[in-house]
Amino acid sequence: ACSLPTKSVSASCLDTIRSWTTKLAKRLNVCGLMNCQYAITASGDVFLLEANPRASRTVPFVSKAIGHPLAKYACLVMSGKSLADLNFTKEVIPKHVSVKEAVLPFEKFPGADVLLGPEMRSTGEVMGIAFDFSLSFALAQIAAGQKLPFSGTVFLSLNDLTKSHLPAIARSFLGLGFNIVATSGTARVLELEGIPVERVLKLHEGRPHAGDMVSNGQIHLMVITSSGDTLDQKDGRQLRRMALAYKVPIVTTVAGALVTAEAIRSLKSSPIQMYA
Repeated sequence: ACSLPTKSVSASCLDTIRSWTTKLAKRLNVCGLMNCQYAITASGDVFLLEANPRASRTVPFVSKAIGHPLAKYACLVMSGKSLADLNFTKEVIPKHVSVKEAVLPFEKFPGADVLLGPEMRSTGEVMGIAFDFSLSFALAQIAAGQKLPFSGTVFLSLNDLTKSHLPAIARSFLGLGFNIVATSGTARVLELEGIPVERVLKLHEGRPHAGDMVSNGQIHLMVITSSGDTLDQKDGRQLRRMALAYKVPIVTTVAGALVTAEAIRSLKSSPIQMYA
């Protein structure tokens, strides 16, 4: 998901991005739109990946978020108008929060894993708008076809690299009234933290297993990350495909799990408002 204004990028990183982008545009003599892609490390280092003198799919999203038709402005500038002529000389920081979410057509490709990589897989984009990030994220998920449950059971299966985040994720959903089920390694971590959890077998460990719970409608949300173990990778892939087939919402990152819990909390406390 993409948020405007940003939720996680620091002010210093934003200043760097603004400065570099301005310098690039001037040095390349760009007139119109320019699309830059940056990467930011956990320590706050900014890296420029690429700069393209063209629009991107983010332009319509940003235009709607700030209330200005950027593609139209770019065409007018390229035809001789100035930004001053268009009364568009300052950065617009909206009071509301807009979240863009990709629409991923995994159900149309039998056998494809829902884990995301660096390649482009989306076939469209949607957006949610509200006055806080959590509700905007929730609305974007609904628009993308991900129906978030208000109650039921959450299945957790995290790899060793992300297990340190398990207690926070589990407590977030427990606080919303959900039950937690988990495979052995994940359950062990939660039990050591005193967090109530029901153990369930992995697919290769026998039956009834996690897949049976999915097909029986006993799991209402899945948080599952990839693992290095061959059997676990195979199990994870099958479970993610089953979640897709049975329309169980699935989250594959720690950050996604935490914000999904907050999104559900927002939906439960804030009724959705419709604007014509």
